[in-house]
Amino acid sequence: MTTSDEQWMQAALSLAREAAQAGEVPVGAVIVQDDRVIGQGMNRCIRDNDPSAHAEIVALRAAGKSLSNYRIPDTTLYVTLEPCAMCYGALVHARVARVVFGAADPKSGAASVVKLDQAPGFNHRVTLVGGVSAEACGELLKAFFQARR
Repeated sequence: MTTSDEQWMQAALSLAREAAQAGEVPVGAVIVQDDRVIGQGMNRCIRDNDPSAHAEIVALRAAGKSLSNYRIPDTTLYVTLEPCAMCYGALVHARVARVVFGAADPKSGAASVVKLDQAPGFNHRVTLVGGVSAEACGELLKAFFQARR
């Protein structure tokens, strides 16, 4: 983890707060290449009526358009919650080099539950770094779900 990891995670947290204000599960994502944002997103599943509109997928779509390519190598994705299996698969296909996430997802995390980061057969490996700003990311999620109960 680096100081810039903390800084980029703050940008992802800002997007997560926007998602919460819109009534979405508060997850934000920022994709960085050469120290500049090339894609960002927040959960939009409810707004878009799209179960695939997770923050990571929204950010990947934006980054692909930004680079005019479906592959986005040499990038880092900063996301406030550990990616799920769907998002992890998309990250592998996009050739994202590194994923830095905040809170672990003990119910459906691609690494902590499904162990996709250890699955044989992938032709690309994504480096995962977890726990960056984990407390702030986790508290945002916890407060969101407590308010909905």
